Amino acid sequence: MKKAVPVLFSCFLIIGAAACESPAKTSSRAPDRTDVTTKITDQEATGAAKNDAQSQIRRQQLNADIRAREERNNWAGGSEQKNPTDLASQVRSKLEANIPNSHLAVEAAKDGTIYVTGTVANSSQFGKVAPLAREIKGVSFVEMKVTVANAKTKVVNNQQ
Repeated sequence: MKKAVPVLFSCFLIIGAAACESPAKTSSRAPDRTDVTTKITDQEATGAAKNDAQSQIRRQQLNADIRAREERNNWAGGSEQKNPTDLASQVRSKLEANIPNSHLAVEAAKDGTIYVTGTVANSSQFGKVAPLAREIKGVSFVEMKVTVANAKTKVVNNQQ
C-alpha cells in the first residue's frame, strides 16, 4: 500500500502535465492565439436578421405572446395594476409587432402611465402608437414624445 500511493500520485501528475500541453478551446472555431481577431458579421447577415425581426411572422408571434400573457393574467385573477416593467415590456412588444421600422422606447409608471419616445417612419405610424399602447390591459394614460422621421419638427402628444 505504501508503494501504491506514490505510484498513483505520480501517474496523476504525468497525466495532468500531458493534458496541459495543448491549450483548451471553448469551441472548434475558437482561435488558438489571443492575437487573432474575429470576423465581424457582414451587412447581409445583419440585414437578414433585421428583416426577420420585422417580418409578419414575428409580428404574429409577438401579438400571440401578448394575448397569452393577458389570458394567464386573467386566469390567475390578476388585477388591472401591473408591475411597471411588465407593462412597459408588453407595450414595447405590441409596438414592435405593429409598427415596423420604428425606433421607440417605452417606460411605465406605477399608475399605468406609459411614456413613449422615439421616431416613427410616417404620420400613419404615429397615429397608431397611442391606440396600440392602450390595447394593453393596465395602461391608463399614454404620453408620447415621438418624432416623425420625414418631418423636421418634434411632435408631442398626450393621449388618454
